[in-house]
Amino acid sequence: MSVLCRRQFLGASTAALALAAMGGIAYAAPRRKPNFIVILCDDLGFGDIEANGGTSIRTPNLNRLAREGTTLTDYYAPANICTPSRAGMLTGRYPIRTGLGYQVIMAKGDTRVLPTSEVTIAAALKPAGYVSGLFGKWHLGHTGPDWSPVKHGFDAFFGIPYSHDMQPLEQFADDGSGVKPLGIPVEQARLQQQFYETAERFITVNAARPFFVELALSAPHLPNFPDPKFGGTSKAGAYGDVVAEIDALVGRLLAKLDKLGIADDTLLIFTSDNGPWYEGSAGDLRDRKGGAGYDGGYRVPFIARQPGVVRANKRVDSIAMGIDLLPTFCAMAGAPLPAGVTLDGADIGRLLTAGDPSPHDQLLIFDNEDLVGVRTQRWKYVAAEYYRSVLLPLEKMGSPQLYDVASDARENYSVASLHPDVLAEMQARLKAARATFGPMKAKDIPPVYRALYEAMMKPAQP
Repeated sequence: MSVLCRRQFLGASTAALALAAMGGIAYAAPRRKPNFIVILCDDLGFGDIEANGGTSIRTPNLNRLAREGTTLTDYYAPANICTPSRAGMLTGRYPIRTGLGYQVIMAKGDTRVLPTSEVTIAAALKPAGYVSGLFGKWHLGHTGPDWSPVKHGFDAFFGIPYSHDMQPLEQFADDGSGVKPLGIPVEQARLQQQFYETAERFITVNAARPFFVELALSAPHLPNFPDPKFGGTSKAGAYGDVVAEIDALVGRLLAKLDKLGIADDTLLIFTSDNGPWYEGSAGDLRDRKGGAGYDGGYRVPFIARQPGVVRANKRVDSIAMGIDLLPTFCAMAGAPLPAGVTLDGADIGRLLTAGDPSPHDQLLIFDNEDLVGVRTQRWKYVAAEYYRSVLLPLEKMGSPQLYDVASDARENYSVASLHPDVLAEMQARLKAARATFGPMKAKDIPPVYRALYEAMMKPAQP
């Protein structure tokens, strides 16, 4: 870290301090390969934005993004909670393969980390000459010598190690010389601005070469701390004000890309790690973050934009998932796929650029490490759900659920009895997948969660 006196530490803004720590990392190299920016929100619901029918929160910049790009209506986060979803998105693999498929990593007593053997998007793009930065929330481990994103292929990191509701909360920076705490108080109402400002600086100093940036916002995850200038700007309380703030950051980013002259060279993706928690809107979808099986916890906003490359003003219902980003970016960058790695994601580049059908025959739906559902383009089979926090194995209860999501996106009415042939096919798909992804065993539960797991597995009392 650059040597700064105590007065400079306390007088600088957090974002400026992080940049000083990272030396404004710049790398000189020719480029005309696409840049990749992923804005990953935390717990943003499908129905929280106007582009997906939301009415309580104005999101004009996301509306612009949708007009100038392609919106995927049937895009699934890799999991219904944070840590597994982020592991899946960065590695292109179902989270169960990464060792981080069960629950979120807790701030205390949880020593799990993303294994360095896992190849992230940043690491996969490096052979193609990319520089990468992660700015915001990591939540893939924070203990031991190898937890920093820089140990996982990124060149720079500034952010927080886990959700902003966990304590103790510190901000860290890493420029490749080791991850270090910044040692200053966290300003909750400034966090999203600080994440954005540091990412913007990284983009600016690296505009002449291909880059990958993950702007991993820690909002609108509860509790909400909107920047004061956004307070009261929505019809949805503090939650809505934070979403309005996020929308404004999207507008700032679009303006910056235009100013730098790299908008046409940049694939910008806006999405979320899972559905909404106690606040927020899943729109017409059933259930929320953490709920097993149903779409409200998994289907999230997804808008992709690259002028002249990604089709403009398109709304597409082809199925896709966060595990698709790694193979898609590799294909667009001309980078080889990671050798010796089993990928579950697929290249959705032509889905975005040419309107081709989804490359997926099916998507698997996990709750923690339990395989609880299968989605094809038309059908959704749900084998398990939660009721009062007790996981119900619907197959064993004799009530498997089959939904025709083409006509019943809310998953209101099971049509299993009307389509026994389809039900049998979907059950066979689940059985085949479970041969690869076996049921979770109690011994695999992280110690910090063992008591909770045992309580949840007890039969419900009459």
